[in-house]
This record gives sequence, structure tokens and C-alpha cells, in this order.
Amino acid sequence: MSTPLSAAAFAAALRAEGVSVVEADGWRDHNRNHKGAWGPVNGVIVHHTVSSGTDVSVRLCYDGYDELPGPLCHGVIAKDGTVHLVGNGRANHAGGGDPAVLNAVIAENYGDRPPATHQHEGSSGAVDGNARFYGFECVNLGDGADPWPAAQLDAIERVSAALCRAHGWSAKSVIGHLEWSDWKSDPRGFAMAELRSRIAARLAGKPIATPAPQRYQPFPGAGFFTVGRDSPVVTAMGRRLVAEGCSAYAEGPGPRWTDTDRASYAEWQRRLGFDGPDADGVPGRASWDALKVPYTV
Repeated sequence: MSTPLSAAAFAAALRAEGVSVVEADGWRDHNRNHKGAWGPVNGVIVHHTVSSGTDVSVRLCYDGYDELPGPLCHGVIAKDGTVHLVGNGRANHAGGGDPAVLNAVIAENYGDRPPATHQHEGSSGAVDGNARFYGFECVNLGDGADPWPAAQLDAIERVSAALCRAHGWSAKSVIGHLEWSDWKSDPRGFAMAELRSRIAARLAGKPIATPAPQRYQPFPGAGFFTVGRDSPVVTAMGRRLVAEGCSAYAEGPGPRWTDTDRASYAEWQRRLGFDGPDADGVPGRASWDALKVPYTV
């Protein structure tokens, strides 16, 4: 049981753990403290966003929506491992949960024999998780098929370890939303027990398998993108556009450059602030470098 970190200490703890941090405008004073308690804090809850695209997901978690105002977490963990800080204080992320789970987290024995969760938002015995937990939303559709890149999993491990280290907690202070409330399924696509093992190893100073640096496809030149072009580079580009929420694809994407690829890329250019002839759907170096298309062999 700990006093919540200040915004400065929170960001510093993440950076000290090697996390790539982006601070959203106003995040240090963005919270729901007027609606209830913030702290004492007991742990970290990991979520998935059920969304695609970094910008869209960060904005969603910052603003929230009519039924659930933002912030919806403290940090958004993008597919590339970058952590976008969107809130500092009480956030609408955990909701009600089982007191048996909270007691196990406080006792630092969660995972030895996880209690069955029978209480959730609206249950008479539920406890307020928004007051007790830091929350991180990870960009993922949560359908079991959307991949979890190594860089993203590494960032989840690092942010969790950073807060455990700052508060003197063990890895058993980190749980998934599905472990907090019995009607939740997030995060879906990796095992929380394995994540806790990785966090424990990091906290113990043991060697961690570091993912190989991501290689990105160099800009092939605007002339590469012509009607009929068939290349795995086009497929990789299309998948990145889908991940960023810039998709006009009815199905695919595939290896052949089409008008659909061009329309999707034009949306990406507009997302970056280009307009007119600079948003014609033909990749240029600046927009290509920003898209970070994975290297293909």
C-alpha cells in the first residue's frame, strides 16, 4: 500500500527502466480525482484497448467517451513499445473488482493460488479499482488474432517493473483486468503468469531476453508505387496502414499495388497533416518513414 507517485516521479521511473515515453499535452493534471479517491495504490492492471492505431487509441484513452470520460488509463502502450502518458491520478480503467483479488495483491501472493473473481462493477461487494491501481491500455483489438509484437510486450514488462521498483512491490502486484473482474477478458493474447515471471526476473536483475531491434523497410521511392506493382513491401505497408486505422480495404491487404492501397495511404498522409497534392496516396519519404513499415525479406 503506497502513496501514488507524482507525475514527475512516474515519468522518471518509466524512463529509468528504459521505456520510450511520450507525454500527451496536459496529462499531468488530467484525472478523475473529483469523482473519488486516488490512492493508496496497490498495484498495476494491464488492459487491451479493443482499437487499432496509435493516434486513435491515445486520443480515445485521453478523452474517453460520453458514458465513460477520460482518462481511461495512465499510459497507452503502442505496438512499437512507445508509452504515451495520458493521465495522472484517478482514471476510469479498473472499475469494480473482487476484494479477494485486492487482498491477494496487497499480500503479494497473487498467482500462488489466484482467488476466483466473483465481484465486478455493480456487485454489492465490489471494491473500487480506480482508486487502487495504475492502469495501462495496450493497443490491441483483443480478438485473439491481433499480434502482440515483442517490442510491445517488452514495454508492458518494463512499465510494470518500473512501478514495482518505485514502490517496492513484487511482480505479484501486477494483474490483468480479467483477473480483477470476472466479466473482463483483457488482456487477451498472452498469459499474465508469464508476464509476471518476466517482471520478477527483471526486478531480480537477471538477464532478460531482449528483442532484436526492429528493422524498417527503407523508402523505395515514389516511382516504386505504380499500378501492377507486386511486392511483399506493398503487403507490409498495407498491414501497417490497417494497424494505424487507415484502411479502405474490403479484404487484404495484398502484394499488388491498387487504388485501394493508394486511398488508404492518402488517409495516412492526411493523418500526418498533409493535404492537397501532398496527400495524393503516393508514398513520400517523410510519410513512409513515419509509418515504420517492417523490413521484408
